[in-house]
Amino acid sequence: RGKAADKRADIWAFGVVLFEMLTGRALFAGETTTDIIAAVVTREPDLGVLPAATPARVRDLITRCLIKDPKQRLRDIGEARIAIDRAIANPESRTSYDELGITTGERRTSNAAHGGRRALTWAWLSAAIVGLGIVVFLWSPWRTAPTSSPVRLSAQLGVDGGLASGVIGSGAAAVLSPDDTLLVFVAQRTPGAASQLFVRHMDQLTTAALPGTDNALSPFFSPDGKSVAFFADGKLKKIALAGGGPVTLCDVQAGRGGSWAEDGTIVFSPSNVPGTSLWRVSAAGGKPQQVTTLADGENTQRFPQVLPGGKAILYMGANVTGQYEDANLVVQPLPSGPRKVVVRGGYNGRYLPSGHLLYVHGGSVFAVPFDLDRLEATGQAVPVIDGVSTVPGGGAQFAVSAHGTLVYTPGQAGLNTVPIDWMDRDGKTRPLRTTPANWTSPSFSSDGRRLAFDSNESGQADVWVADWQRDTASRLTSSPGNHWEPVWTPDGQRIVYGAGRREGAMNLFWQRSDGSGEVQRLTESISPQYPSSWHPSGRFLAFSQVNAQTSFDLMILPMEGNETSGWKPGKPYAFLASPSRETNAMFSPDGRWIAYQSNERGRTDVSVRPFPGPGGKWTISTTGGSLPTWSRSRHELLYATATQQIMVVPYTVNGDSFEAEKPRLWSPRSFMTRTRSETSRSFDLHPDGQTAAQQGTVVFVFNFFEELRRVAPVTKR
Repeated sequence: RGKAADKRADIWAFGVVLFEMLTGRALFAGETTTDIIAAVVTREPDLGVLPAATPARVRDLITRCLIKDPKQRLRDIGEARIAIDRAIANPESRTSYDELGITTGERRTSNAAHGGRRALTWAWLSAAIVGLGIVVFLWSPWRTAPTSSPVRLSAQLGVDGGLASGVIGSGAAAVLSPDDTLLVFVAQRTPGAASQLFVRHMDQLTTAALPGTDNALSPFFSPDGKSVAFFADGKLKKIALAGGGPVTLCDVQAGRGGSWAEDGTIVFSPSNVPGTSLWRVSAAGGKPQQVTTLADGENTQRFPQVLPGGKAILYMGANVTGQYEDANLVVQPLPSGPRKVVVRGGYNGRYLPSGHLLYVHGGSVFAVPFDLDRLEATGQAVPVIDGVSTVPGGGAQFAVSAHGTLVYTPGQAGLNTVPIDWMDRDGKTRPLRTTPANWTSPSFSSDGRRLAFDSNESGQADVWVADWQRDTASRLTSSPGNHWEPVWTPDGQRIVYGAGRREGAMNLFWQRSDGSGEVQRLTESISPQYPSSWHPSGRFLAFSQVNAQTSFDLMILPMEGNETSGWKPGKPYAFLASPSRETNAMFSPDGRWIAYQSNERGRTDVSVRPFPGPGGKWTISTTGGSLPTWSRSRHELLYATATQQIMVVPYTVNGDSFEAEKPRLWSPRSFMTRTRSETSRSFDLHPDGQTAAQQGTVVFVFNFFEELRRVAPVTKR
C-alpha cells in the first residue's frame, strides 16, 4: 500500500517464505504484479495447502505471521524461533496432531509417508532457523537501517473510459492526497462519456465518481486533504470528499493550474490566452484578485504552487503559449518583492518536502536541490523519471504527495517517435511510412499521393511532405519557431500551417508544397490561430482562434486572386463564436457543410452546420466525439471517440436538411492520440478510404524521496 513499514512487515515476509518453503508454491499468485498485489490486499492465505504433517505450533506461527492487521501480528521474530525450537523438540506430540484436527484413521494412513515428509519438513525448518539468525542480526540495534529503494507499480484505475491524461489544459490528470491515502483522477466512466473526477482509496481496488464534477480538469487538494478544487465549465470549483456537491468559487476562462494555500486562498491561472498572469481567490469563494504581473517577454504564467509557509509562489513563465521547453520557473515572494528565475528551460515546477524542486524538460522529470529559505537552487539538476506524458498547453502528467509517493502517466517527450501506419475498416494495419518520426496532424493531398505532417526532430516542430509510396520525406519549413498542423489547398499547390514566431502568437502562413517561392503570411493577430480546412473552391480557409471572451472560435479567412495574378488574404470573420470551445472545422467535399467539434453540451461532440449559413445545427456524435473527417468518396462523416476509436456516420442531404444515420464503429482497432495543441489531428482519411494513424495506466513510485536524496543530495549552505 506504500505506507511506512516497520519490522512487522518483515515478520509478514518471514511468514510468506516459511509458507512457500513448506508448500513449494506461492502464497499469492497472479498473471501480473497488479494481480498479485490485489490478492495480497484483499484475500486471506489458504493454509489448507500446508502439508498434513506440519506441526500445529508451526501452523499457528504461520497464521500469526500472516495476519493482515499489524497490531495482531507476531510481535517479535524471536517468538518464531521459540515456536520452531519447540516443534522440533516434540515433533510427534499428540497435542500437535489433535490441534491439527487429524483423526486416528488419517494418522495411520499417513504414517507410511510421514517419515519422509517429516525429515524434509525439519530440513526446511532448520534452514528457516538459519534465516531467522540472519533476520535477528539485521534487526540488531547496532546496525543502521538500510535506505528504502523506490518501488514502481503500474496500475489500472478501475474505469472503462480511461484516464483523461490527453486533455489539453488538464494539468496532472491524477493527484495524491497529502497523506497518501487517496488518489483523485480525471477519467471517463465509459467510452465517450464526459470526463469527471473519481476518487480511489489507496488500500482499496474500487473507485467512486464524485457527483457534479462533469468536465473537470486539473484537480488539486486542499492542505488537509479533505477537499479537492478543479476547473470545469468556465468555473473554479471545489468539492468535499466526505460528501456534498461542488461549490463554485469564481469564474475562469480556461484554468491552467491552481494551488490551495495554507492560509485558505487559492492561486490559479485563469486562462489559456496570451497575457494571462496569476490570480488569487478565497477558498470560500469571492472576487479574485490579481497576484502577479507579466514580466518583459512573458506571454503566459501557469501551473502555480504556493510554497510551504506561504512566503512565495512558484510558477512557470513562458514567452509563447503552448511552447514550454524554453520556459522559466519563477518564484514570486509574498506579499511583495522582486521575482526570481530559479530554473531556465523547464515547466510544471513543484517543490517537495525532501528539499528538491522538480520540473519537466523534454518529457523527463528533473530534480534539483532547492533552498526554501533563500528561494534558490543549490545544486545540479539530474533526471529522475524518463518518459512522462506531456500535453501541449496542458503541462506534464505527474504529481507527488507530501509523504513521498510519485504518480505519473507514462509517455514520451511530448510524443514518441514512431512510424505512420495504414488502418483499414477491418482493423488490418500495414506500414505507410516506416521511418519513425515525432509526428502529428497527418494530411493527405487531394490526389492521395503525398502526406504532409508536422514533426519535432530538432527542438522545434516543422512541416514535412512525404512521398509515402517511396517512403521519402522532405522538410518544408525551416525558419525559427514552431510550424504546426499543415492543411493542403484543394489543388495541392500550397500548404497552409500555423507558425509560432518567437515574438508573438501562432498565426497562419502558407507556401508552395514543393518548397519553391517565398513564405507568405496570411494573418496577423495577437491571438493563437490554427488552420483546419480549405473550402473545395480554394477561396475560404476555416481555422480556430483563441479569444479572451469566447474561448476557441471558428473563423473564416476569405482569399482573393489566383495563381496567375497572385493571392491576397481578406479580412477574417467569425463563423461561430460562443462561450463554448469550437475547433477542427472541416468543409464537406461539396462545400455545403462544415463539421466541427464543440463542448456546448458539457462534453465534446461533433456537429454539422450549413456553409456559409444561416441554418440549423445537427449533432452527429451520440456519446461524444472529436476530429470530424469527411470521406471524399462516400457520403460518410468519421469522428474519433474518447477511447481512440473511429466512428462512421452515413448521411444524406434532403434539400437544406442534413440527415445523419446512427454512428457505428468504422474499425475494431483503435489509434494512438498524437497532439501538440487542442486542434492537432491524430489521423486522416485517404481518398480511397484508409486512414493514416498510429496504433497504440498510471505508475506509482513509492519511497520517491529516498531516491531523490540519493541522486541529488541536499546540502545546507
